[in-house]
Amino acid sequence: MLGRVRKKLIATEIEPAKEAESLICPICDRVIPNSQKDAHHLIPKSKGGRATEYLHRICHRQIHALFSETELAKSLNTAESLKAHPDMQRFVSWVKNKPIGFYQRTSKSDRIKP
Repeated sequence: MLGRVRKKLIATEIEPAKEAESLICPICDRVIPNSQKDAHHLIPKSKGGRATEYLHRICHRQIHALFSETELAKSLNTAESLKAHPDMQRFVSWVKNKPIGFYQRTSKSDRIKP
């Protein structure tokens, strides 16, 4: 089931030329298949963010499992800053050898307080 934001972005932002091109995940540097495409708000909407970037679903879920919205808004609001974080580097080294359509459930980190 696709979320409203993802449906809207897929329907309006991807031009025919863009569909022919392969989208590359800025986190793991792998091609993103349409079935695994997630739109990630670089700064969470709850913190006033609007800009989005397409990521693999597994990379997107990992980001939200590891970091709070405050951390994402303050210091981890670019793909480069996310990739530089040691926890994400461990994840990327693990996931880069998986097939592009690979997905596994993600659990919340213990360091994030509910």
